[in-house]
Amino acid sequence: QASSPWALAASARGAEPLSSADPPARPSLPPAAPAAVMADEEPKKRTFRKYSYRGIDLDKLLDMSNQDLMELFRARQRRKFSRGIKRKPIALLKKLRKAKRETAYGEKPEAVKTHLRNMVIVPEMIGSVVGVYNGKQYINVEIKPEMIGHYLAEFSITYKPIKHGRAGMKGAFVPLK
Repeated sequence: QASSPWALAASARGAEPLSSADPPARPSLPPAAPAAVMADEEPKKRTFRKYSYRGIDLDKLLDMSNQDLMELFRARQRRKFSRGIKRKPIALLKKLRKAKRETAYGEKPEAVKTHLRNMVIVPEMIGSVVGVYNGKQYINVEIKPEMIGHYLAEFSITYKPIKHGRAGMKGAFVPLK
């Protein structure tokens, strides 16, 4: 007798219940394509998305003056640029240029250490490696196009994220016997 709900439903429809010995029917697959057709198709080349900041391509960003670039930034960064670029950020940019110049093609430049966590990342810095001080050590940050307009501090965390232990382990005090 059919005891399972599916077998009862099948018998109610007038269908024969499947026995456990019959394998389920598989859909038939189309015949394989001939090898000649496969050889004509070349593998698709991977295309990289061109980066643009606020609708302007990276190439054009690199050619822009500080004044034009300033107008693209958010309000806080615009204010910082409008109040003048101080000596320390200019010195950092010079060091980054020098480090980039001295590297071979295809290699990462030497890290330039800095305490300037409030430095706004500009397109000229892309591809450089900056050691940003977090209060204890220098954290190497490779500047990528997506970082334009952000501060260096955003990529160098100043605290160690806590990892919560088991509940009720307050200090893990073990009394002596």
